[in-house]
Amino acid sequence: MKIDIVTIFPDFFRGPLDFGIIRRAREAGLAEIAVHDLRAFTHDRHKTVDDRPFGGGEGMVLKPEPIFECIESLGVTARDRRAAGESVVLLSAQGRRFDQTVAQELAGLSRIVFICGRYEGVDERVGQYLADREISVGDFVLSGGEIGTALIIDAVTRLIPGALGNEASTQQESFTAHRESANGDGPDSTCGSGGLLDYPHYTRPADFRGMVVPEVLASGNHDEIRRWRRRTALEKTWRNRPDLLQDATLSKEDQKLLASIKAGETNTDIR
Repeated sequence: MKIDIVTIFPDFFRGPLDFGIIRRAREAGLAEIAVHDLRAFTHDRHKTVDDRPFGGGEGMVLKPEPIFECIESLGVTARDRRAAGESVVLLSAQGRRFDQTVAQELAGLSRIVFICGRYEGVDERVGQYLADREISVGDFVLSGGEIGTALIIDAVTRLIPGALGNEASTQQESFTAHRESANGDGPDSTCGSGGLLDYPHYTRPADFRGMVVPEVLASGNHDEIRRWRRRTALEKTWRNRPDLLQDATLSKEDQKLLASIKAGETNTDIR
């Protein structure tokens, strides 16, 4: 995958791109990432990239000229972009909220160009005629799109085949799309959250300062472990992100477990 980043702060990306999975993916040739300084595409001695908006208002807005010239210099055209598996993404507070589904969509592309918004926004013609996606990383305001871009690149890179040592790792995480268990009854205990938050994880020692790992995890009973993990995932989702339950894939067993959770029963009450 090729990733281009258009920003007025290219030095910002010296840190986020040089560690962890992103670094390994780059070194393995799975991800090629280039950072482009927007000021290099200006034509005045002050390298002006922003201006006051028509109609008045507070703050400055990024101008269209340098952004269009930068994208055009990369050889990404609107005419053949979709067929080539390419996308130009504008980071914007007015965009579609980023989630795991969007990450999976982007991971299927061959090239992504990120435009990092700044100041009070970007000239509307960039979003209307140049970018084919506007994405927001959440319902809050950042100073610019650089942090959001780094976040999205991390989420997307780990989905590129070969980026992780264990490909199944991306299937068992929170928000992962539905994957049936071997018996076809709901998501597998270790391969797919079905849209829920992930279940709790424990490691050695089994007894740490009086905080004991649940006995079921050491029982060797895989069916009980599966049920425990699914129930705790449902409990955590019900407690922290009940909105996810609206679109989650729930089996009949899930629905029964969720009903008991809402009724206030503990994990040890259900066998």
